[in-house]
Amino acid sequence: MNLHPDYLLNEVNEPEDIKGMTLQQLQQLATEMRTLVLERDEKIGGHVGPILGAMELTIALHYVFDSPHDKVIWDVSHQSYAHKMLTGRKLGFLDPDHYEDVTGYTNPEESDHDLFEVGHTSTSIALAVGEAEARDLQDPQSKDDVIAVIGDGSLSGGLAFEGLNNATKVKGNLIIVVNDNEMSIDENQGGLYQGLKELRASNGQASNNIFTFMGLDYRYVEDGNDLATMIEAFQGVKDVDHPVVLHVHTLKGKGFKPAEEEKMRYHWRSPFDPKTGADLQPAPKETYSGAIIDELERLIEAGTPIAAINAAIPGAFDLKRFEKKYPDRYFDVGIAEQMSVSSAVAMAQAGIRPVLFENSTFLQRAYDQLIHDMALNGEPVVMIVRNGSIKENSATHQGSFDIAYLSSLPNVDYLAPTSVEELISMLDWALTQAENPVIIRQPEQKLLHRPATQDNYDTIDYEIAHQGSEVAIMAVGGFWELGEEVLAQLKSKLNIDATLINPKTVTNIDQQDLHYLQEDHDLVVTLEDGMVAGGFGETISRYYGPTNMKVLNFGSQREFADNVPLDVMYEWYHLTPEQIVDDIERVLHSSL
Repeated sequence: MNLHPDYLLNEVNEPEDIKGMTLQQLQQLATEMRTLVLERDEKIGGHVGPILGAMELTIALHYVFDSPHDKVIWDVSHQSYAHKMLTGRKLGFLDPDHYEDVTGYTNPEESDHDLFEVGHTSTSIALAVGEAEARDLQDPQSKDDVIAVIGDGSLSGGLAFEGLNNATKVKGNLIIVVNDNEMSIDENQGGLYQGLKELRASNGQASNNIFTFMGLDYRYVEDGNDLATMIEAFQGVKDVDHPVVLHVHTLKGKGFKPAEEEKMRYHWRSPFDPKTGADLQPAPKETYSGAIIDELERLIEAGTPIAAINAAIPGAFDLKRFEKKYPDRYFDVGIAEQMSVSSAVAMAQAGIRPVLFENSTFLQRAYDQLIHDMALNGEPVVMIVRNGSIKENSATHQGSFDIAYLSSLPNVDYLAPTSVEELISMLDWALTQAENPVIIRQPEQKLLHRPATQDNYDTIDYEIAHQGSEVAIMAVGGFWELGEEVLAQLKSKLNIDATLINPKTVTNIDQQDLHYLQEDHDLVVTLEDGMVAGGFGETISRYYGPTNMKVLNFGSQREFADNVPLDVMYEWYHLTPEQIVDDIERVLHSSL
């Protein structure tokens, strides 16, 4: 049901519908849309501060330009909620029954006004350069504008610099809107943002201007949350015949005091109480990230020369606590995973023990550095990977690929602990060995306590947690409890007393244990919280290829799942205990 049938937004089906509105009506729209963003996010979670701060910018943009004829490309596209409301998707914000109909990022399947499916940072300028070049090749007389909207720290990503460098070569129209809200997810990092600060302080007149140094035209707008000012600014660059940067100063969280005051906390929120700001589902008191920070603190006090490095996501790893206690040992490189990996390699070479904290989906940006700088040089970098998991995220933020793309790296160990104790045991070993890089996949399921069975991982010994016969279950990392459930159901439903194995790693195999399984097992089952293609299960399948052993691999498929509920994905991929047991029974019977 539409909760606000009286809203002016109900009259807006396309951007064309706002072009005849008065300034007062446009301001009313901004107020309504802020309310809708908060109501939606309170219920299902989502980005808060970035959207609230870009509201006037978005309304003015659609008031002046003619989307989709004019091409608007949103960097990350987490600021695009208002854009979606003005381009035919208002019901996804007015009616709670339709909240899930609209994704949190731009998606061409939703609307012609969305050019690309985007969720990672720093891509917009490069995409806009490509759009502008294609326009000029196809129709040199075209008057269509191409606009990139970039902000929230995205300029710290290397691809943004590549885009700016190549934007100077565009011969026709290209508008780069820098939405400067003085923040990334956390505080902005690096000299670039000092330059932006000087530009803000001088009303755009400071001589220290990276955009003009690159040869780009530059305009500054001090109050990007004033609609009249933004309309005038966009009218001033519409149909310009060369590349121009429009630097707009906005307030992150504008219009919602808690988001204005706690910008980091309200960058993205899970469902929350609008009165108190408290999460509807309180965070657990004990976490894997917290345990890691506790152990690093202990090791530093014992004399280990540790440095912690992350790429603009300290909140995901409890790193603000580390930074507060050890500011000289904490390095936030901004949205620059390539920089984080290469700098960690150099630190390790110089005798520091760097610990990298990376998000599975964002780490993809650093693949060349992972191979060329980290794996090839073999320095003892330690990396913690979070959100490596099958999750109900946007297709842009899937974390199911890391086992495939990291386990293939030569000279790198990728460990998969099942519990806090095992994770800390692996971390301690990784920080004492000096042979090669070590990556540890932090479990994403609920926190488990179970003892580690070894403290030296130079050679991996599989943990045979339960010795049985006929079927062997190899449950990797966070899928340990799933393995236990399958073990129990095999016994209760099929009267099979199976073997349960903790592999501990996705890169190395325990050939001795795999060989012995052939004596009294007919089937090996692998369970991994990630993509089967290129994953751990395929490694086991290759080992048993020349033998009579049957192997079943369970994990996600080679596809992009877009905001699919986790229980639905588990059904798709046959990852429920019942489905796994049924598949096991089918394979065993087929071999009779």
